[in-house]
Amino acid sequence: MIQISTSPGQVWEVDYRAADSIDLNGQPFAWDIADLGEGRFHMLHEGRSYNAEVVEADYATKIIVLKINGQRVELSAKDRFDLLLERLGMSNAATVKVNELKAPMPGLIVDIRVEPGQAVFKGDPLLVLEAMKMENILKASADGIVSSIKVALRDNVQKGQVLVQFA
Repeated sequence: MIQISTSPGQVWEVDYRAADSIDLNGQPFAWDIADLGEGRFHMLHEGRSYNAEVVEADYATKIIVLKINGQRVELSAKDRFDLLLERLGMSNAATVKVNELKAPMPGLIVDIRVEPGQAVFKGDPLLVLEAMKMENILKASADGIVSSIKVALRDNVQKGQVLVQFA
């Protein structure tokens, strides 16, 4: 079972066991769907025809943007694990906003790969820190925008020192 919601606050509970057996809010949902390719579909439900196109799909955040009969619809899906985390008050645990990157150990800044105003994504390299004769690439732990760089090339830094701040 998953829960699907839209931004105005409409929520549906969807239970599916197979492509031909779907319950919507506890009631059987009869539909006919044809895959037209490239993220486009044609659906029939209760005698009405719908054209749907997947505009954007972010599987990490479980947000899908569709265009249904020309109208944009943003959907957010929650599986049973997301719903459990929400019931336990831990729903925001996976979406922690990172405000700064700190030095994990003392060392020397040997490369700076970003600049203020640059958008970065989780896993993007930010700086190279040389420590104990080894180069360590420090990467973004989340998506964000670099607001300032608090170090310069060849600076010696201490453990815990702020290296990069994010907007």
